[in-house]
Amino acid sequence: MSPPASRTSKAPKKTTTKTSAAKKSAAKKSAAKKSAAKKSSSNHKAPPVKKAAVKKAAVKKTPAAKKAAVKKAPAAKKKAPAKKAAAPVRKKRSPFSAAFLRSQQALLVEERATYTHQADTLQAEADELVADFVSGDAQFDEDGGEGDTLSSERERDLALSAQARAAIEEIDHALAKFDLGTYGICEASGEPIPEERLEAIPWARVQIQYKTGGLGRL
Repeated sequence: MSPPASRTSKAPKKTTTKTSAAKKSAAKKSAAKKSAAKKSSSNHKAPPVKKAAVKKAAVKKTPAAKKAAVKKAPAAKKKAPAKKAAAPVRKKRSPFSAAFLRSQQALLVEERATYTHQADTLQAEADELVADFVSGDAQFDEDGGEGDTLSSERERDLALSAQARAAIEEIDHALAKFDLGTYGICEASGEPIPEERLEAIPWARVQIQYKTGGLGRL
């Protein structure tokens, strides 16, 4: 007798069902992976806010914006031109000998000391006369008898003191010329003053023909 036909036909059907279920499961997993990949790629997209910021930056770089920036920028200060170095003052060559110049310079220094002493002494005498009259009973005016004489003396002392100080100024002017190499040169003509005149008046400024007023010794 042959086995029943129902047992032999059921075994293949079970295998087919299992294979179909496995394929469906694999398809679902593949679809799930694709969906996850899409979500991941969508997460990497730049947000719309950043795009707007990029557009704003592009607007700032327009030519109109550049012109406005140039107008607002402070003007650059012009550099001051470099000053030229002052040329050194050259000492002029004196027409007089070195020995003559040394003797004249020493004479001027001596004369200055003499006039300084005179000016100080005469000023002190004038001040002393005033002090005497302040302490006494005599009037210090023209109607005061003795006061008239002392007033004249005081005025004379002051005048002589002023002359001495004027001579000191002339001497200082002459002494300054030694460093420049212009001592003994006439300030009017530019020619040398004769040595004889310089020996008599060491601080003379001009030649005798150009002499006018002053102390009578210039």
